[in-house]
Amino acid sequence: MDTAPSPASAPSSPTARHRRRVATAAALASAVEWYDYFVFGIAAALVLGDLYYPASNPSAGVLAAFATFAVGFLARPIGGIIAGQLGDKRGRKPMLVLALTLMGVATAGIGLLPTYESIGIAAPVLLVLLRVVQGLAVGAQWGGAMLMATEYAPEGRRGLYGSLVQLGVPIGVVTANTVFLVAGAATSESAFVSWGWRVPFFVGFLVLGLAWYIHSQVEETPAFREAERALAEQRKSEALARTTAVGTSRSPLATILRRHLGTVFLAGGSFAVNTATFYIIITGVLDYATRELDMRRGAVLTVSLCVSLTQLVLIPAAAALSDRLGRLRIYAFGAAGLLVWAIPMFLLIDTGSLLWLAVGTFVTSCFLSVMYGPQAALFAELFTAEMRYTGASLGYQIAAVCGGGLAPFVMVLLLEATGTSMAVAGYIMVLAVIALVSIRVLASRAAPR
Repeated sequence: MDTAPSPASAPSSPTARHRRRVATAAALASAVEWYDYFVFGIAAALVLGDLYYPASNPSAGVLAAFATFAVGFLARPIGGIIAGQLGDKRGRKPMLVLALTLMGVATAGIGLLPTYESIGIAAPVLLVLLRVVQGLAVGAQWGGAMLMATEYAPEGRRGLYGSLVQLGVPIGVVTANTVFLVAGAATSESAFVSWGWRVPFFVGFLVLGLAWYIHSQVEETPAFREAERALAEQRKSEALARTTAVGTSRSPLATILRRHLGTVFLAGGSFAVNTATFYIIITGVLDYATRELDMRRGAVLTVSLCVSLTQLVLIPAAAALSDRLGRLRIYAFGAAGLLVWAIPMFLLIDTGSLLWLAVGTFVTSCFLSVMYGPQAALFAELFTAEMRYTGASLGYQIAAVCGGGLAPFVMVLLLEATGTSMAVAGYIMVLAVIALVSIRVLASRAAPR
């Protein structure tokens, strides 16, 4: 912050071409980060339990693999806090570049990691450590990519621009599923278990090139530069600026914890049902359908791929609608849909029919998209520019830990304990009620559109 540019050096307003370039770069950053993150979830459902946590009970191995999957989520708030602090002080772009670099190295490392049979207990220990690095990276990435897009957005189109970053999730899912399908089709069952599953992780090397492109070709966001200039002027003109200006005596994190912690928890509570349901249908259902319902792995992956493709249309459509009708109204509709559809979804999945599996998860995906489209803009608008990276990241990552990270693990536990998928539907419904209450409180606080 000590090297903030003077007002005279402020760059001109970004051109439409530059806005598009930044939005595209942010969307690509999000897509490759989520791809790297999702390949672990798919591998955990298919092979990691046997390779890194050998046990006589297949469920125990899957639980151990999903527990490692959840560890990455526990690291995400830490990544969000660290990147948020530095991103609100030093800029959005450096943190995004750092997050991409960490993710690329960790993902490629998992692809190269020897199994338990080769190096013993060191294998699961290293797997957990690399998963932690993945969690730190994705925790840092979302806030940076989201703010690069929304803070460059033209007036009245913040929802749509923010949704370009949200598209990284379905793009990541589609790409991860496609690569696993190709790897499975190109190898025998034994070859896939031996080395074919590693191929999707090597894409991590390509992330480093994107990190360099963003570092060298993308400028810092106008909102952050304006906050920097305002702070520089305040320091010059006010003798007491050191004790009164945001970001001098008080860090963005301290400001959030002292004044806006309730908003952070409400944001997290509003989104936990989305992230939990999402990971249930892309990883938990994959394990459940193949292990319990004896459905073919390739067929279930294909359904997941096709369902994710529909989100490429639904997410920006919901975001654009939120620019016109209001964020919270669209957001609440999606949460209510998840509440109503949780039981029918599992009734359809339990038929063991690929068609009904597709119908059940497709409708669920529609409600997820309705929430996810406006979510980036909604969270950005909850906080001012000086604390936006920290506040928005914390809200998102709290939801990720409480919802997404534990969801596949909780699903297996509930299925083992109750013997019925209705327990999982009840879990989703409880989170949906929490979301609707959180949204209601945000609306009563005159939350953003």
